[in-house]
Amino acid sequence: MRSKGKLKSAFLAAFPNTVPILTGFLFLGMSYGIYMNTSGFPFWYPCLMSLTIFAGSMEFVTVSLLLGHFDPLQAFLMALMINARHLFYGISMLDRYKGLGIKKLYLIFGMCDESFSVNCTANIPNGVDKGWFYFFVTLLNHSYWFIGSTLGGIFGSLLSFNTEGITFVMTALFVVIFLEQWLKDKNYISALIGVVVSVISLVVFGKDDFIIPAMIGIVGVLTLLRKPIEGGKSAK
Repeated sequence: MRSKGKLKSAFLAAFPNTVPILTGFLFLGMSYGIYMNTSGFPFWYPCLMSLTIFAGSMEFVTVSLLLGHFDPLQAFLMALMINARHLFYGISMLDRYKGLGIKKLYLIFGMCDESFSVNCTANIPNGVDKGWFYFFVTLLNHSYWFIGSTLGGIFGSLLSFNTEGITFVMTALFVVIFLEQWLKDKNYISALIGVVVSVISLVVFGKDDFIIPAMIGIVGVLTLLRKPIEGGKSAK
């Protein structure tokens, strides 16, 4: 009974922090499910991928990888570059997730931008188990994405309106992320580096092969200029 009470209190504390994510993940997940359906995949594809991949931007990219020629090295490098930020998330969460036992395995797998933000900034009430709070935040966010993707995959085939152009949702996703970062950041060096390196890679490698070189270049330049960039931000 005591353990049930601990789980309930952690769930009730975690849920309100994930409500804003609920609305976003449901609609974006449904867009992804519809995108998969209109690309020729049955509903269980977005269902399965949202369970096993759980990386929104990578899941959108996976559609083109599945439709293109078989290239496991390209898929690996693409996934590594797109989700490279999680390396830094993971390092910063080492202390928080320390000593959480088997829950830690799911917390590592389910790490996403939104779960990281909540688990880093939420004020956990006294008496609530922190490990279970982190777990339920991650589980709830994962569930929202799974439900949205599955609904999109199921109902995508029932839509009667013209879905031409829905593939633009992935482009829109990255544009919104870029604009949000631009508005929040007072130092635009990182964003400008990303734009410049991407344009150069596009010119040099062409539209079909520029993404991986661009991401490698961005990571390399940001690594070399990390101290000046961080110094500029702290000075502000």
